[in-house]
Amino acid sequence: MVYEFRLPDIGEGIAEGEVVKWLVKEGDNIKENQPLVEIMTDKVNVEIPSPKQGIIQKLMAKEGEVVKVGQALLSIEESGGQPSVSSSERTPVATKPSPLTSAKTPTIAQETQLTAAPQVSRKPDEVLATPATRKLARDLSVDLSVVQGTGRGGRIKDEDVQRFKQLGRAAAAVAVTTSGPRGVEERVPLRGVRRKVAEHMLKSKNMAAQVTNVDEVDMTEVVHLRERANATAEKRGVKLTYLPFVIKALIPALKQYPYLNSSLDDEREEIVLKKYYNIGIATDTESGLVVPVVKDAEHKSITQLATEIATLSEKAHAGQLALNEVQGSTFTITNVGGIGGVFATPIINYPEVAILGLYKITKRPVAKDNQITIRDMTYLSLSFDHRVLDGAMASRFVNAIKQYLEDPKLLLLETD
Repeated sequence: MVYEFRLPDIGEGIAEGEVVKWLVKEGDNIKENQPLVEIMTDKVNVEIPSPKQGIIQKLMAKEGEVVKVGQALLSIEESGGQPSVSSSERTPVATKPSPLTSAKTPTIAQETQLTAAPQVSRKPDEVLATPATRKLARDLSVDLSVVQGTGRGGRIKDEDVQRFKQLGRAAAAVAVTTSGPRGVEERVPLRGVRRKVAEHMLKSKNMAAQVTNVDEVDMTEVVHLRERANATAEKRGVKLTYLPFVIKALIPALKQYPYLNSSLDDEREEIVLKKYYNIGIATDTESGLVVPVVKDAEHKSITQLATEIATLSEKAHAGQLALNEVQGSTFTITNVGGIGGVFATPIINYPEVAILGLYKITKRPVAKDNQITIRDMTYLSLSFDHRVLDGAMASRFVNAIKQYLEDPKLLLLETD
């Protein structure tokens, strides 16, 4: 009997995943609960185990292909007896996170080169696209009959619609079919975390009306407070950065302005105000940008926040984040202070409504109490969704964060 195995529901809100690496091949004799494939979803890898024992008859998706939940992955010729494998080869039943670094990117020579595809109009009944993709096209006012699909059999995917909307018909065709000027070129597959980042950023820019507010902050008192606390933290094995202090200043500001700790449900046309505070920390890794989440940040001390941030950062760089560690954020911080730059305009971590950018702290001459003095100064940038927030509220929110950072003793007055 042939059993067709389909991509199962991996977690809440997960609609699709990318086939990162097949762990079996056609003809393999497999046992129940043996890992079959690594699937990437929400920037983390998950191994999918087999629900049956038998022989792999056919693999129905290629590495690098995006498959929907419910889509066929492979077929298994079921067998009643145990496959001939030793007990030492037995694997855990539970699905487990797998390091992103285990996914090997094929060399350029192994990649199938893009070939010219004529841009021709098709009749509506000739268009291959899912209902969700058709809805996206309607929302973006894109005519699917003139979009070139890159999916199997010419199926139009969400990213095809988004690219067409961004570039237009002619430019989209050029991006697929033309080569660059004479000289050496390298084609790097847009896969894995990089593809997830690209999809998420494009969706955020398309869905939210993004505006950025920038202000400067005097961090002198926080610098002194960190210096005093650092010795105690080091004895506990904790590396104390400025980020925990910013999170502690952020929480009362979010409580004061709850619309900053919300999301917009576009389907129901409702603003969802969150009464909990899960802070996403945008983290730069070799694989790309990932956002591990500090859960229930309002209940954690400076040292607890520092410890958790360090642990999540280590797991992010090792590619070992679990799915629940990158989900559920209510507000995100991106910190580029260690890299440099004056300030930037971060893209919102959709469906959140705002993101806070942190930058390098530098000593600058400023006027204070009618005197020129040297202070530790930095900038804060708040990108926000203008559909939910107005500029006045965004400015007041940044002012509230400034108040706590410039006089951190106020944080001692805050209670959970």
